[in-house]
Amino acid sequence: MSVDGTLTTGQRLRVVIIMGVTGSGKTTIGRLLAAQLGWEFADADDFHRAEAKAKMAAGMGLTDEDRRPWLQSLRQLIVERIGAERPTVLACSALKRSYRDLLEVDRSRQALVYLRGDIELIRERVARRTGHYAGVSLIASQFETLEEPCDALTVDIAQSPENIVAAIRTGLKL
Repeated sequence: MSVDGTLTTGQRLRVVIIMGVTGSGKTTIGRLLAAQLGWEFADADDFHRAEAKAKMAAGMGLTDEDRRPWLQSLRQLIVERIGAERPTVLACSALKRSYRDLLEVDRSRQALVYLRGDIELIRERVARRTGHYAGVSLIASQFETLEEPCDALTVDIAQSPENIVAAIRTGLKL
């Protein structure tokens, strides 16, 4: 992948990671992109241990130690999907560079999309959602942990999901 996030000729993309803080729309955008492409969708939230979900539900941010088994499970998923030639869109916060480094299995077969939004928009979105363990109290820690990527296709979330997905498809030539 080139610096601007586009694929170069001849590469066969197999995993697109949609990253961002809680409430940025990773799951919504990931599902929509996967449906349009006819790819599988995986949500990193489904890979968290029960203890981690309980901690987040209590308003506490996760530590690197809390995230380690989760990240290892996600890396294994990426290895399997690339190896089996199963194109997959993965919604994953991937907030730190070290997390993204661990998830990078084959740079020529993966792409990273960063859903970027300001903290006020994120607060509004998280306050409106129901049934998710990550609430408004986690937003500050998410932004504190976030290390914005310089090697991702960055898309502003202050637009419709359809426009975001169109921008991703254009940017990644999908």
